[in-house]
Amino acid sequence: MQWRRGKELRELFLSYFEKNGHRVFPSFSLVPDDPTLLFTIAGMVPFKPYFLGMRKPGFKRATTAQKCVRTNDIDNVGRTARHHTLFEMLGNFSFGDYFKSGAAAFAWEFLTEKVGLDPSRLYPTIYREDEEAFEIWNRQIGVSAERIYRLGEADNFWSVGPVGPCGPCSELIYDQGPLFSCGRPDCGVGCECDRFLEVWNLVFMQYNRLEDGSLEPLPKQNIDTGMGLERLASVVQQVSGDFQTDLFKPLVDRSCEVCGIEYGKGEAGDMAARVISDHFRATAFMIADGVLPSNEGRGYVLRRILRRAIRFGKLSGVEKPFLMDLYPTLVEVMGDPYRELIDQRSLIEQVVEMEESRFGRTLEQGLRLLETEIGTILSSKGDSLPGDVAFELYDTFGFPFELTEEVCQEQGVSVNRDGFTDQMEKQRERARAGARASSRQIGGSVFDKIRDESGPTKFAGYVSDSLKTRILAIVSGEKKISRAVSGDETLLILSETPFYGDGGGQVGDRGTITGDSFKAEVTDTVKHAGDLIVHKVRIIEGDVSGGDTVLAEVDHERRMGIKSHHSSTHLLHEALTRVLGDHVTQAGSLVTDEFLRFDFTHMKALTGKEIEDAERIVNRQILENTPLEIIQTDLVSARKIGAKALFDEKYGETVRVVKVPGFSAELCGGTHVDATGDIGPFKIVREEGIGSGVRRITAFAGLSSLEHFRKLSDTVAALEERLSVPGDKLEKKVCEMQDENRKLAGELEKLRLRLALSRIDELVAAKIPAGPVYVVVGQYEGISSDSVRSVGDRIRQKISGVVVILAAINKEQAMVIAMADKKAVGHGVDCGRLVRTIGGELGGGGGGRPDMAQAGVRDIEKIGAALSRAPEIIFAMTGETH
Repeated sequence: MQWRRGKELRELFLSYFEKNGHRVFPSFSLVPDDPTLLFTIAGMVPFKPYFLGMRKPGFKRATTAQKCVRTNDIDNVGRTARHHTLFEMLGNFSFGDYFKSGAAAFAWEFLTEKVGLDPSRLYPTIYREDEEAFEIWNRQIGVSAERIYRLGEADNFWSVGPVGPCGPCSELIYDQGPLFSCGRPDCGVGCECDRFLEVWNLVFMQYNRLEDGSLEPLPKQNIDTGMGLERLASVVQQVSGDFQTDLFKPLVDRSCEVCGIEYGKGEAGDMAARVISDHFRATAFMIADGVLPSNEGRGYVLRRILRRAIRFGKLSGVEKPFLMDLYPTLVEVMGDPYRELIDQRSLIEQVVEMEESRFGRTLEQGLRLLETEIGTILSSKGDSLPGDVAFELYDTFGFPFELTEEVCQEQGVSVNRDGFTDQMEKQRERARAGARASSRQIGGSVFDKIRDESGPTKFAGYVSDSLKTRILAIVSGEKKISRAVSGDETLLILSETPFYGDGGGQVGDRGTITGDSFKAEVTDTVKHAGDLIVHKVRIIEGDVSGGDTVLAEVDHERRMGIKSHHSSTHLLHEALTRVLGDHVTQAGSLVTDEFLRFDFTHMKALTGKEIEDAERIVNRQILENTPLEIIQTDLVSARKIGAKALFDEKYGETVRVVKVPGFSAELCGGTHVDATGDIGPFKIVREEGIGSGVRRITAFAGLSSLEHFRKLSDTVAALEERLSVPGDKLEKKVCEMQDENRKLAGELEKLRLRLALSRIDELVAAKIPAGPVYVVVGQYEGISSDSVRSVGDRIRQKISGVVVILAAINKEQAMVIAMADKKAVGHGVDCGRLVRTIGGELGGGGGGRPDMAQAGVRDIEKIGAALSRAPEIIFAMTGETH
């Protein structure tokens, strides 16, 4: 067997299947066009509609080297030689073409003749009831019966999820030899060690699993295979695991260099290097495909693996941001064929460095909380940190359990591992429940059937706002109907239409559809089944039947407003790139006839000058009145001319490029003005953050912009009259009024504090004994939380061994503040736990130190009842009873 690089194996696989009639596709995005999946988890995911018969492919055979992300077992990444978050899956697919016999023959020939694996060391496994597969391996391929293993459903029946395409499978197991064995006498196929290694899984896609668990035959029998490139490389390169292949080792070596780790000298260091190299690789690919850190969904997964990589760097003694030091190595290893790593370098760099900086501060907060908890445990003569606290540190602050244990051990405190494990299992169960709830059957709809019968709708709206056409179908609910009458709200599908269907951020068109016997108002236009344009209509008069010849007319004025705002987004996108940098990428948009909203990647708020510069660039392009060019080409050619492509769009073989010569080019299927001058004046009215690393601009163009200016002018005129100053003095006048208001507010707050302090003796007199300490509670309205803390400080000075719990209520907002003196803390009082308990009862939350903490609360009406329970909570803390 010849030693080959991972890159060579990838190319060898794709070229082999291309020569055997398979169409080669580049890797699809990690963000799938599938609502049931967070990430592309297998090579078959982009082809799922074909497997289900929802769409008809224009090809029968396909092959890919697909980047995939799986995150169901993140905590094991780094602990083993083969767990990864991101990996490459080599796959070949047949859609109603060859089946089991062909798949087996291709796999056997590729592994034995092209790669050079010893056929005597290959063992096929089959589903226990699949006699057809047994006959193929035994009689056609020539594998002896004793080397074919029958396994159960858990091993040899594959499905994409709880519902969806599935079928029996055959795995090809390779015997790597005694050097890779666990040494047990019963070591053989099925052993967990690396001697008998699964190399390739051939899935014979025959069924669709329904919600009730039953299986129905798919319209056609299909083939889906998957072979991990990293695993194949480890076999060919004869190394002990994926991390030692040339696909990973340069990253591992660079991680060791950056973190001061000597690989092979200790499991802790080895694990850190594996985690950092794997997680950074996955991080870069996720960001390159448009995933940004957040607290939910894909962004949460990204943030979690990023923080896990950072933590392992911290554990290795790295104090400064370090992950981007690995980037040149990653590009060297994977930049070819994954060009997105190069194109999105600026964005990846900004996101990673921002998260490293943020997590550094979060880590410090977590350490302070842990030290506080340890102090409380030691002061109360305890010796164990509760499992739920360890889990909170893990879940909220990203602390690994091992780090919590290490810090605790230094103080002579153990950690309740069972309690932590129990909380982890509860979280996993919540995640599994959420996955089950969101998982649903993807099946063909009435629109899929119409599209299959009639093809995609021909869109004529680029050149015309109206045309004569024919009604292909009328749909009500999920059924085709033959006729609709006056007053009905229904859906019309036309053979050709000038109406644009909602997509790419552009709203759907409105207008009218009329025939000899009816008139219908088009209230919206949407797309179904990919490119079937569906008109939502209300029949105003008469009745409509399938096959009628009609006149379809778009609301021209509304269409012009949409065009102006859509062309403006292209100009704005390029302007922001020039002002802020190449990391700026569109992250979403909304284009209407009244305004545009443009979301883009950027790590901080724009300055006034940056907004002004971007706005000026856009208006300069409008004044130049440059005619737009529309180019139909392929994706590769579009990229060569510098056309921007959007993260969340799925592009076909032919793409449409909208170009402003000398300024910008962007892939887009929407409607646009003929020349930039048709846009009219452009004005940015708002810039805001909508998530970590994502900003949003709202702007007006054309008549909407003029209306905005008119309203501003009217407002200025009204203020001039009300304040009796000319427009150029308005700002100065408002500043003077604000200064006066602040001065009066400060004086009012002082008076309120003086009044609050006058009640201190009354509160102290009502103190409640709670074992070895006293509890003082009180409520204040219309007073700031700072003033309430001043009251608490005065009470602590008056009484020894006291816990003060005060509520500050301001309109619909309230804050509960707890304060304790040293004597009370010494008896076990923890204000942080106290406010978490009280805040939780009042629909809020918070925390803090044992001697001072606060919580924001929502349920103001129940504050009195919650505060009355404070002595009982403090009894429990001090170990006293009533």
